[in-house]
Amino acid sequence: MPGSQDFAADPRNADLLIYVNGALVPRDAAKVSVFDAGFVLGDGVWEGIRLHKGGLLFLNAHLDRLWWGLDTIALDIGLSRQDLTAEIRRLLAANRMEHGAHLRLMVTRGEKAAVNQDPRNWLGRPTIVITAEYKEPSPQIATRGLSLVTSKVRCTPREMFDMRLNSHSRLMLITALIDVVDKGADEALMLDPDGHVSSCNATNLFWVRKGEVRTSRGAYCFNGVTRANVIDLCRDHGIPIRPGDFPIEDVRAADEAFVTGTFGGLTPVREVDGRLLPEALPGPTTRRLKALYEALKDADAARAARS
Repeated sequence: MPGSQDFAADPRNADLLIYVNGALVPRDAAKVSVFDAGFVLGDGVWEGIRLHKGGLLFLNAHLDRLWWGLDTIALDIGLSRQDLTAEIRRLLAANRMEHGAHLRLMVTRGEKAAVNQDPRNWLGRPTIVITAEYKEPSPQIATRGLSLVTSKVRCTPREMFDMRLNSHSRLMLITALIDVVDKGADEALMLDPDGHVSSCNATNLFWVRKGEVRTSRGAYCFNGVTRANVIDLCRDHGIPIRPGDFPIEDVRAADEAFVTGTFGGLTPVREVDGRLLPEALPGPTTRRLKALYEALKDADAARAARS
């Protein structure tokens, strides 16, 4: 059953090069050590970035989040933002990619002298991997919509595991999805420690009720670049929006809902905990915001292409 990350297969991906620590290598040669901290411990951070009409969308926001994550885990990758951007563009040029690609930028603490958790037990060379693949969201998702089911696995406060950190360790979020897959869910809807609606396991959640867009107040959800853009679009275009603490019953009673993420943009929701939402997919507010977001993407791509 497809989720918000589902994509249409593209044969062009078979021959693309992958960036591994400065080298551009074929897919079957892209490897890291079994002693790599990312493999053995999930010790690293990552970013997903879209290539759209020649531009790396919202690149500064993504790099801001990446560098915040690197600072949070005390990892110096030995490159400036400008250097890393140049490496990304080198990979895209080698693959002759200009549009319709999704990039995954991964930075781990690199190879360790031995398998243990101590971050000081590393060899001083981070691992940097960049994949760039032709990926577009599955067209069926826009009309089918997602089924969300509330998981018993909850989001955590930053004092335990900060949901804003794009960590290589996603086991808690994978567990949340496993918890609801056998109930027909495409994604897991997750609550915060106090029982309020927080996010989904891979995306951020918005819903529409009583004429306003609602979402969590953001204390326990992903620090989503797309989420921030949608909130700004609502405020800039006079669409009522209210971040806050909401019970799950509020989402179940929604007129329409959608999730946001770098890959899928805005993806409509069909049902929540078995209740079909009344608006046709996509709902009118979702459709309007999706159009505004596409226009924002085009404008940002044009700016990026000029720079």
